[in-house]
Amino acid sequence: MSGTITFTMIKPDAVADGHVGAILGKIAEAGFKIKALKLTQLTLADAQKFYEVHAERPFYGELVDFMSSGPIVAAVLEKDNAVDGFRTLIGATNPAEAAEGTIRKMFARSIGENAVHGSDSAENALIEAQFHFSGREIF
Repeated sequence: MSGTITFTMIKPDAVADGHVGAILGKIAEAGFKIKALKLTQLTLADAQKFYEVHAERPFYGELVDFMSSGPIVAAVLEKDNAVDGFRTLIGATNPAEAAEGTIRKMFARSIGENAVHGSDSAENALIEAQFHFSGREIF
């Protein structure tokens, strides 16, 4: 699976704003195959563990509070060159700098509430997928 999968979360802002269907539509239109999908909510401890790589960063507390503030949609996606292709599809972290037509340009509220997470490497995609899904939930 390495190199052909990526992991995403539709974040609490986009779920609350009713953008789940539109975002999943953009993902499908871009040729990604959904390998796993669920609506769930991170506990504060889950969010702290998931984002522990950022624990020393000044935005960590705000990030984990936000990510545990409401439901998310977690998904494993498959496509050749999945990580880079998905990061292109979602756009820059700051939606004001994101390219037209990207998910963040269309659906994000702000740099902190930026609609979607996308894995930054094939290695992290696998780790993140396994954090959210058991082996029998990924098809």
